[in-house]
Amino acid sequence: MSHQMMSRRAFALSALAGAAALTGCTANQAASSGSTAGSGSSSSDLKKITFALDWTPNTNHTGLYVAQERGYFKDAGFDVTILQAPENGADSLVATGEAQFGVSFQDSMASYLTGDSVLPVSAIAAIIQHNTSGIISLADKGITSPAKMMDHTYATWEMPIEQGVIKRCVEADGGDYSRVKMVPETITDEVSALSSNQVDSIWIFWAWAGEKCKLAGLDVNYFAFADIDSVFDYYTPVIIANDDLIKNDPDTVQAFMDATRKGYEDCIKDPDGTADILLKAAPELDRDLVVASQRYLADQYQADASAWGLIDQNRWDAFYSWIAEQGFVPELASGAGLSTDFIKA
Repeated sequence: MSHQMMSRRAFALSALAGAAALTGCTANQAASSGSTAGSGSSSSDLKKITFALDWTPNTNHTGLYVAQERGYFKDAGFDVTILQAPENGADSLVATGEAQFGVSFQDSMASYLTGDSVLPVSAIAAIIQHNTSGIISLADKGITSPAKMMDHTYATWEMPIEQGVIKRCVEADGGDYSRVKMVPETITDEVSALSSNQVDSIWIFWAWAGEKCKLAGLDVNYFAFADIDSVFDYYTPVIIANDDLIKNDPDTVQAFMDATRKGYEDCIKDPDGTADILLKAAPELDRDLVVASQRYLADQYQADASAWGLIDQNRWDAFYSWIAEQGFVPELASGAGLSTDFIKA
């Protein structure tokens, strides 16, 4: 079976449809540095840090902008630049040291943790504690569970792990996976795609696409993959760091993560106020969608964990064991691509 992993680009296009309207946005235009609060140290006294986003700014990233706006990075001794990653994502920038930190996803990381394509990066914090992705469809399609996807169309990215997840869920629900009608399609506007019957079902991340469908008044059915099988409660998205930085300068990693954690804790306590901070950094985003998404994620960033950012190695390993069993990647060592040293309960 192919070892090709699901493109996070495809995931992002679906999850961040509202941000797809951004035009003419370069990395320099997206970059943001400094803060409006903090200790008052001159920029020359601060250590320069580059953080690479996985995509355009959105509510997955709000805690970073909060840490910047409220001076948490500056207080920790950092001058942080937040930039959009190139087409191949943040991982390569972090691997080469062009960025010290970035956003990635556990499933896409698996493709470069073994073999000839190893990248020296590790996940150091979970931005969202549980996998909030799943399948959405119009209620009148009757797709109330995975087996009900049979004889309906599904927008597929034609990626092995993506289709493997769908197959596992359909079959676990007693369905026949061969009867799911795969339609190669990258959906950038879920509301239009569902309303026009372009497809019957779409893989989404609820925090953005689900809230967008709610705001549009669509009557939908939705099931989350993590509710179907606990092995699919993997970590998406995560903050990654360069392995050399982790090894040679753990104090910098710890200080950066302490400041970042404060930003996300603010998002949990004050979703409306922190939504304003994200909108200040990215005013082209839709306000209603950002506020709705921020309110939803306020309960999801930490969820039932004892602290924001914690990663359970058992859950991490369980997902990697499953994808190795399916032949999507070679077998991975326990804790591959993971450092749990910088987030403590």
